[in-house]
Amino acid sequence: MGKDTGFVEYTRETPGRRPAAERINDWFEVYRDFPEDKVRTQGARCMDCGVPFCHEGCPLGNLIPDWNDLVYRDKWRDALVQLHSTNNFPEFTGLICPAPCESACVLAINDDAVAIEQIELAIIERGFAEGWVVAEPPERRSGKTVGVVGAGPAGLAAAAELNRCGHAVTVYERDEGPGGLLRFGVPDAKLEKWIIDRRVDVLEKEGIEFQYNTDAGRDVTAEELQERFDAVVISIGSRVSRACHAPSWVSFRRLSSGWHSLAAGHSGSSETTGTRRSRPATKCEPSSSSSALCAPAISCWLWAARGPPMSLRPLSTPAASALAPT
Repeated sequence: MGKDTGFVEYTRETPGRRPAAERINDWFEVYRDFPEDKVRTQGARCMDCGVPFCHEGCPLGNLIPDWNDLVYRDKWRDALVQLHSTNNFPEFTGLICPAPCESACVLAINDDAVAIEQIELAIIERGFAEGWVVAEPPERRSGKTVGVVGAGPAGLAAAAELNRCGHAVTVYERDEGPGGLLRFGVPDAKLEKWIIDRRVDVLEKEGIEFQYNTDAGRDVTAEELQERFDAVVISIGSRVSRACHAPSWVSFRRLSSGWHSLAAGHSGSSETTGTRRSRPATKCEPSSSSSALCAPAISCWLWAARGPPMSLRPLSTPAASALAPT
């Protein structure tokens, strides 16, 4: 736990927003940086719960009280190890996860919940700043090959886990770059795209191969995937918008989908979002010709391409369940 009396002594505090007059000039993160001493104070508010319901609230089962305590005691690297043990991409969930762990926080019964998501983000950003997040290729290779269709959060997490097991992993993505919904659906104000590129750089150094602008089923057929790989992970997400079944919905059939508007914004179209004034260059900048949007994979499936017949079954991936919509 954090400090014995921390939840009594300290109140919840989160980062403030940048001034609106500053924010209208760019598309960057809305919130200011949060000082380290304040993060540690928030870690001190974590109680010695008999049953930490934040574990149940978190789809990943993050060891939240453990790394809250480590942050409070200024053991950031140990906190990073604990965080990565259950979460492939805490820099993503620390920014855009709806934080059901905080709703489940015992302290939230009669007080403000512990600022869990902010602590999570502070841990991973400290890890990158200190150079603790580095590529860790597997010591041995299994000799098996796996193809992953879709480079959204589910596909990236599956690729990371399979590569860690020693398998040779190739990821196919039909869009110009990795991330799926993270890249084409989430505004930069919530998740700047260099954050995705930073993590993918680590994955590439660990030996994962990425092939972009490759539409599985067209550019590469199912038969070719069967021939090339011992197994295939299908994590393609959904590009079909759901209709709003409201009484007046018929009158608005000609309105374009919100997904397409988001995709247009991230492809640099001034029609939707105007001219970007000071956006930093990223490794993979979607072109103006982009017309597709990759929604997150709600489920991730492992398909045996060779060997004895096996039924299609769900493949558990740590980060995918936290980022999938409900």
